[in-house]
Amino acid sequence: MTPPPDHPRIPKAKIGILLINLGTPNAPEPGAVRLYLREFLSDPRVVEIPQLVWQPILHGLVLTTRPKKSAHAYRQIWTEQGSPLAAITARQAKALAGAFGPDVIVDHAMRYGKPAIAERIDALKAAGCGRVLLAPLYPQYCAATTATALDEAFRHLRHMRWLPAVRTLPPYHDDPVYIEALRESAEASLAALDFAPQAVIASFHGMPQRTLELGDPYHCHCRKTARLLSEALGRELRVAFQSRFGRAKWLEPATDRMLAALPGDGVTEVAILAPGFAADCLETLEELAIRGRETFLAAGGRHFAYLPCLNDGDPGMEMLRTILGRELEGWRAAQ
Repeated sequence: MTPPPDHPRIPKAKIGILLINLGTPNAPEPGAVRLYLREFLSDPRVVEIPQLVWQPILHGLVLTTRPKKSAHAYRQIWTEQGSPLAAITARQAKALAGAFGPDVIVDHAMRYGKPAIAERIDALKAAGCGRVLLAPLYPQYCAATTATALDEAFRHLRHMRWLPAVRTLPPYHDDPVYIEALRESAEASLAALDFAPQAVIASFHGMPQRTLELGDPYHCHCRKTARLLSEALGRELRVAFQSRFGRAKWLEPATDRMLAALPGDGVTEVAILAPGFAADCLETLEELAIRGRETFLAAGGRHFAYLPCLNDGDPGMEMLRTILGRELEGWRAAQ
């Protein structure tokens, strides 16, 4: 009797963690920015206008005018490592390598641009990951950020024959370890200033007012983060929303309008932070730190400071180790 053929032994499965952030152009040039914006602004989660109406506007107006302006903005913050968002997210993943044991692989991806979510899921699967934690780095849940990142991941997963087990990182807008990381980082930045701010602004990325009316919890999550951080710091934070786009009504108050109005109210020394961003990017380094400063000083302000995001600093990395490790409970024990 012929013995059955030997079959290769299935190796012990590893665990993958995929950090996901928004994305960035590959270069601070109009062509690269156009490709990035076309992908970003074609996402129906981002622009909730019927595509038959939106696509002619996107290709006929937005993509013919906005790339040059955005490329100029990107050039002001570009680094030797490329886009700050891409470089910082890569450093975050590198800093977490080995933090959860030898059988846990940490990688990163971008929802728009490179490295792509599908590409990195395939890489984790090829590395032997039978379980994958998808971790969108958005503390406050929003359909235009968290949901579309997960949409893209599951869109790719549905075409795979041998699926890994999957978990997703919940929003952590009110998690005590997140609030503590923000407090520690903000206090260190404030202590390093050579002036005492009369006001501290928490600026969150804006969303159309319609998203709140449709049931998106983003506005409530931002307000709760600001309230908890205000309590932790022992000082009032003024909440504002930045990055308006188009003619629709957006969440208010608007950051740029607040900065322009404060000197007229006697507030001439201001610090601003962006708690909703896991890493510094165009919206923080150019929109807030550069244009925000110009707006405030032009209106009569005297001192302005932008306080960095958590990035890959110690408070932020300790926070990520804690919340990611919590989501791996049960998985690591089963290895």
